[in-house]
Amino acid sequence: MSDFLSGWDDWATAFADWSDVSISELHGIMTGVMTACHATDEEGWTRLLEELSFAVPNQKALELLTEYGEDVSFALKDKDDAYAYEPLVPDDEHDLYERVIALNDWAGGYITGIGVTGVSLTAEEREVIKDLSQIAAIRLDDDEEVEVGEEMWLHLFEFARMVPVSLSTKKRIDVMSLPIIKGLDVNAKTAQEVAAEKGNALFVDAMAQKQ
Repeated sequence: MSDFLSGWDDWATAFADWSDVSISELHGIMTGVMTACHATDEEGWTRLLEELSFAVPNQKALELLTEYGEDVSFALKDKDDAYAYEPLVPDDEHDLYERVIALNDWAGGYITGIGVTGVSLTAEEREVIKDLSQIAAIRLDDDEEVEVGEEMWLHLFEFARMVPVSLSTKKRIDVMSLPIIKGLDVNAKTAQEVAAEKGNALFVDAMAQKQ
């Protein structure tokens, strides 16, 4: 698939002045969130990016993120459409090095995104994420030779793109209800406060027994 058809050109243009993470990593974060969440609006993405300590991108980029997030959310809910999902990476006209690094970024972003949702994973799903983390752990210097060939690249890409498909059966939740956005209840007690209360209760009980 070409850069134009995959959306690579659109993302590269829209996020040209935004450098917090690569567009592949952001696409991975978006996909991880949309694997477990309903599509959200620009406010939802703004809040989420802020909580992740990212700068809010320009309006065009924010609109693009929102539109793609909606497309991915709905696609992953449909069994047939889900299989057409693809991570955002450069096309085959780019050097293999660029594609591997982009997939590495996407994988790390996806793990971040699915982690942000706090969704519970089965043992099998945790194994899938563990395998994906091996792609996210790839580290290459600019002048380092890429040892994987085209066949291995296709294998890694195919595995990565199927991860959201395999996890897409999760019950969806609202982005605005995510713990990272909601935070703790203002009346919630810290672990130290709970321990202190238990200690005080034991002291009161002990004093009562002496009387």
